[in-house]
Amino acid sequence: MSAVEVLDAPFCGMTWGWTGIRGTWDTDSARESMRLMVETTAVNWVTIAYAAEQEHAYSTAISFREAPTVTDDEIRGAIREAKALGLRVCLKPVVNVADGTWRAHIGFFDWDVPGEPTWGEWFESYTEFIVHAATIAAEEGCELFCVGCEMVRADAQADRWRALIARVREIYAGLVTYNCDKYQEDHITWWDAVDVIGSSGYYPLGSWDAQLERIRPVVEKFDRPFLFMESGCPSRSDSPSLPNDWSLPGHPDGDAQLRWYDDAFAAIRARPWVRGVMLWDWPARLYPASDAATNDDYCPYGKPAQEFLREQYSAWRAS
Repeated sequence: MSAVEVLDAPFCGMTWGWTGIRGTWDTDSARESMRLMVETTAVNWVTIAYAAEQEHAYSTAISFREAPTVTDDEIRGAIREAKALGLRVCLKPVVNVADGTWRAHIGFFDWDVPGEPTWGEWFESYTEFIVHAATIAAEEGCELFCVGCEMVRADAQADRWRALIARVREIYAGLVTYNCDKYQEDHITWWDAVDVIGSSGYYPLGSWDAQLERIRPVVEKFDRPFLFMESGCPSRSDSPSLPNDWSLPGHPDGDAQLRWYDDAFAAIRARPWVRGVMLWDWPARLYPASDAATNDDYCPYGKPAQEFLREQYSAWRAS
């Protein structure tokens, strides 16, 4: 499928399967979860996202062949299941830090110092991880491949990202994107190296118009399609004011999530240069619909936002 064909429809998507815990994807419940995602939300894309781990923020070894990371067979099986359901697929391998540090803080000295870990060592391990995933994406026919997610300190290593992307393109012929963190869209200098600009759109209620107007000149400068590779809000009372904080205190509140969805989609749909959204997120182990009212996570299943999303995605795909 050509790039033109892939970009001929909006990215009405959902992220599925995070964090990719070994043994949770190749199950009947995981397959039912993906089926329900398609049935209830009108998605035409899915981002299949999983994590490998490094020990701490200054480790240079990324373990992607060991548990808890899903196996290659699980990844291939999820891609095939999504395609059988008629979805286009973005494969998104992500690195996490085992001690809980956010991946944005992975970092090293700006110049090499003997005896200290270096950016070069880390990128060597990271490249092995990403190229391995890109090989799977190529062999399974994924239409989009994401080379990284929210690596804020690493974002400044422009030459290394360009070299990594060049390696990916040697084996993968589809579209390539990078998922920068919120508020970082105008700080990436190497957007010309990817095919699609991607961002984590966790913007507070009432701020969407201002943030999109900040992003617009970046899209115009680099002349690339733009989408939100992540975006969403927990169904929790205080979450619309800080939707990126999955641990924010508050009580379950589906109407709060719906207010955020309404605000976000109104701003996004008013700007044709935003090509789509890969919402966060839909778990491989889906809670029963009867528990939706007490579930305060990002997944919209069984909540007021679900029907809103179905209507929005259906209209967007028809436009």
